Amino acid sequence: MSSVTDRRAAFRAILSGPACVHPASVYDPMSARIAEDLGFELGMFAGSTASLTILGAPDVIAITLTEFAEQCRRICRAVKRLPVLVDADHGYGNALNAMRTVQEVETAGIAGMTLEDTVLPRPHGDGRVTLVSLEEGLGKLRAALAGRDDPAFSIIARTGAVSVTGLADAAERTRAYTATEADALFYTGITTAAELDAIAAVATKPIILGGAEGPDLTNRDYLAARGVRIALQGHQPIQAAQRAVHETMKALREGTPPKQLAGMPQGDLMARATRDADYKRWTKEFLGGA
Repeated sequence: MSSVTDRRAAFRAILSGPACVHPASVYDPMSARIAEDLGFELGMFAGSTASLTILGAPDVIAITLTEFAEQCRRICRAVKRLPVLVDADHGYGNALNAMRTVQEVETAGIAGMTLEDTVLPRPHGDGRVTLVSLEEGLGKLRAALAGRDDPAFSIIARTGAVSVTGLADAAERTRAYTATEADALFYTGITTAAELDAIAAVATKPIILGGAEGPDLTNRDYLAARGVRIALQGHQPIQAAQRAVHETMKALREGTPPKQLAGMPQGDLMARATRDADYKRWTKEFLGGA
């Protein structure tokens, strides 16, 4: 099994490399193992999937740092080589909370985390997405960087300024965040090639895109040429899992015999995902079993 340092080095190699990769959206140990088995270079554990997995609730920032970090720990324990990037939202509070968030997810074995400048949780009576001031965003980012123990652990500055406050503010924040020791820049809300071109013109650090769509923004060669090293594709795996569980339970509830259910996991897939061969070997070696 590779070390945490190896996985962090693999993540940094993605950031410093010439290509743009699509990460696997993972949310629990099993999904992470499947992603690793399929050869994904990177796993992405998002705040929204964390809320669905841990609380069974939408992403309303009700999850706690402790709950989030424990799920990070479970995911990282389950993989051998797969580096995992996490969406740490706003750092679960102010600058000191952001520092604590770094310490917790770093200890959990994560390769890197994003820290966003959105006002979270949203204040009473205001359903709009708003951003903290640039000064506060920089303060939280600096605190997060100060909280890092392992220099191989990556901290990524995240902003939704393009769609919230406009390109001019996004460019200003890009320049300011670039001037820190942040390892990369994560953007949400970019919807056109023109917007990405404008950001790429001022960003001198690797770019990560969240949820970009459209013919240009799904062309990995174009993205790579603009400095994009990671491009998220959404969180379809957890949605597919929810649908599969719903349909399976519904069929069982309606009287379908278990053996007649279509789409049940095949034995070889389950064996690979759970590393059945490892457990059989350990059972024989340590417990004297067959």
